[in-house]
Order: sequence, then C-alpha cells, then structure tokens
Amino acid sequence: MSFRTHSIVVLTGAGISKESGLSTFRDSDGIWATVRIEDVATPDAFARDPSRVHDFYNARRRRLAQGNIEGSIEPNAAHLALARLESAWPGEVLVVTQNIDDLHERAGTRNLVHMHGELLKARCGACGDVTRCAGDLGVAHACAACASVGTLRPHVVWFGEMPFAMDSIQTALGRCRLFLSIGTSGNVYPAAGFVEMVRHAGEAHTVELNLEPSEGASRFAETVYGPATTVVPAYVDALLVRAKAVAP
Repeated sequence: MSFRTHSIVVLTGAGISKESGLSTFRDSDGIWATVRIEDVATPDAFARDPSRVHDFYNARRRRLAQGNIEGSIEPNAAHLALARLESAWPGEVLVVTQNIDDLHERAGTRNLVHMHGELLKARCGACGDVTRCAGDLGVAHACAACASVGTLRPHVVWFGEMPFAMDSIQTALGRCRLFLSIGTSGNVYPAAGFVEMVRHAGEAHTVELNLEPSEGASRFAETVYGPATTVVPAYVDALLVRAKAVAP
C-alpha cells in the first residue's frame, strides 16, 4: 500500500472545539467542575428528574446556536483543516468525534462518526426515532413518529451507555495506517483505548496533537503539542505536501 492510499482515522475531543468557545468537560474550569455527572448525564438522572436533564442540554444547545458574549460559535482552523484533509487526501479519511457539537459538519467534514451522539438531535425512548432538534426539549413534547409524550431525550451517550457505531469504528481502526488523536484527555473509554487498538492491529503510525500531553501520551509514536488551531493545520499541510511529493 502506497503512502498516498493510506487510510486515516482522526479522533477528536473537546480540545478541538475549545478554541471555538465551547467549554471542555474535564478541565479545572470545565463542565464537570460546575455540575455533577450523576445529576445530568446518566440514564438514572433522566429517569429521576428529566426536566433538570433537559434544562442542562437546552442551555448547551442554545449556547451552540447563539454563541457567547464574545461572538458566535463557529468552526475554527483545526476543524477546517480536517475538512481540507478529507477533501484532498487520496485515500480514506474518517473523523470519529467524541464531541456532540456540529462544528465538524459546518467546517465541511462529511465522513464523520459522532460516537457520543449529537446535541442537535433528539431520540424517542419509546420507538427509537431520531430527529433534528435545534430548540429546547422538554417532558411535554411528543414524538413525531409515535406520538408518545415525555419520551424524547437528547440524542447523546450518557455515562453507562454504549457509544454509537463501535463496530464500524473498530473496523476503521483495524485497517488505518495513520491514527491522529486531537484534543482528547486520554481518560475517557473506549476512545482512550483506540490508540492501543491501532497499535495491536498492525503498522499504523500514531500521533497525538494536543494542547498538552494526555494521560495516554506515552502510547503514541509521535506527539505535537500546542493550540489545536496551530498544530492541526500545520500537520495537515505537511501530510498533503508529502502526498503531493510522492504522487506518480
């Protein structure tokens, strides 16, 4: 397999969206420093107090749509660089994101898996129907597919639930020749274990692009540290230059 046809899997976490104005989860000033996981991000929390859970996700949905005091929430240079990589790379590029925002889509990425779900979608607990949800969601809302009331929930993966599309993700990890991990903490599984899956599967090169070393930094063959808006575009540019240089 030539370098130009290598398949690439990119894992992204909250760090890639932080420079767009969205809070991370596990930083000292992140989301879990201000609200308990057990209160808003588990199936038990939703069963116990669905209104509280809806309020939490409604606030996040409004912030994504409306931005913050400094301006709107938009894709940054790192999101745009990954979209450019997908468009220009001769082989396959798959972006697997832990983020529930829509910044990758808005940047232009198309081959994308939201393993932890999507903030701008709702799912019915009764019939499983998934629909777009750009506004507030509440217990009084009815499912458009089955008419059940109070069964709609955010289409996100809560703690204790299985991430989406794990079979297809594992298949992609097993055949990729380059694995990039961007903006991740390295302590949320199963995503934190992807680098080991890749290493055990074959000869893939593994790279961590992060603001600082993650908990799993020692598992990567190559590490580059700095703001995502700096290191990701630079790494993508270098890849594309190399691909052009080896073109037949």
